[in-house]
Amino acid sequence: MKILVINCGSSSLKYQLIDMEGEKVLAKGLCERIGIAGSKMKHQVPEQEDYIVETDMPDHSVAVKLVFDALTGEHGVVKSVDEITAIGHRVLHGGNKFTESIVVNEEVKKVIRECFDLGPLHNPANLMGIEACEKVVPGKKNVAVFDTTFGMTLPEKAYFYAIPKEYYDKYAIRRYGFHGTSHAYVSQETIRFGGLDPEKAKVIVCHLGNGASISASIGGKAVDTSMGLTPLEGLIMGTRSGDVDGAVIQFIANHENKTVDEVLNILNKKSGVLGMTGISSDFRDIEIAAENGDHMAEVALDAFRYRVAKYIGAYVAAMNGVDAIAFTAGVGENDKVTRRLVTEQYLSYLGAKIDPERNDVRGKQRLISTDDSKVKIFLIPTNEELAIARDTKRLTE
Repeated sequence: MKILVINCGSSSLKYQLIDMEGEKVLAKGLCERIGIAGSKMKHQVPEQEDYIVETDMPDHSVAVKLVFDALTGEHGVVKSVDEITAIGHRVLHGGNKFTESIVVNEEVKKVIRECFDLGPLHNPANLMGIEACEKVVPGKKNVAVFDTTFGMTLPEKAYFYAIPKEYYDKYAIRRYGFHGTSHAYVSQETIRFGGLDPEKAKVIVCHLGNGASISASIGGKAVDTSMGLTPLEGLIMGTRSGDVDGAVIQFIANHENKTVDEVLNILNKKSGVLGMTGISSDFRDIEIAAENGDHMAEVALDAFRYRVAKYIGAYVAAMNGVDAIAFTAGVGENDKVTRRLVTEQYLSYLGAKIDPERNDVRGKQRLISTDDSKVKIFLIPTNEELAIARDTKRLTE
């Protein structure tokens, strides 16, 4: 069985074709600048030169057709689209209607559309990708894999906000959490790789990157997560503020003569380490600036690590213990200094210890704690595409 995984942004489309027998990536690629001048597709097949197509892509339908042409053409890995069983789509927000991935039908698309205001940057693009596939390869099954489904196992005490309940009843305002596909994959992989109890293991996953979130799970089921109704809540991120006093929005709006929408745009796109430093949203740039003595770069990195540690501490309390902590995503997988400092500066009370030699690694699955550490600490590379493919296979085979 071969599954095509598609992740659509507003002007981009990432894809992987995975042979589920052995879970091997046959091809992957990226279409970028869709609807913008200078559109380009980069198609990659293992042990072959990259195939680059520079052509206009006015919409996602054109991009999807280029993807299928690349997969089946001269640089392809299948003879026809008939070899592709189904298409799995990453969808940001499913509201409170879906507790798991689902085969797409008109009702599913209706719910995705209804959640546009909850995921304005992602849901419209995700739906465009689904409808483009329906147009280009009609009859092929499409599966929606929601970022929010992992958080649907949260107990009421974790997902309710302390606001009038009528807003939950009217608008389903609650904590949903995001990066759910990553958290689900990494929590399960931590249990498997670490030889932990699959029913009772208490795992904290730190998905740290330009977007960042932390989850707590027991036996692979989420019990809490740092993002909320939207991906704005929680950790300091590349451009997102993370947790702020809600009155900050009113204060800035009143003093700067801005609308609520304009202030939220600032909190989503102009805050985080970018806003704190004025340098960049890329943590690598902030690290270089800090090494060169930029004070606010140092503060931003300290604040980021501090917030990570605070959430870990909160989740240890929420679960009444922890068996393993896993670091994943761009910063989590590649920044050994962040992993070390979070552990050494804040987690010694747990008996958690990092092994310097084991921690000297980037992007490889590994136990990075010492043998006598009371909490196992892992680096577990995330693989959202594989997680999406597995769900798609399960629902369509």
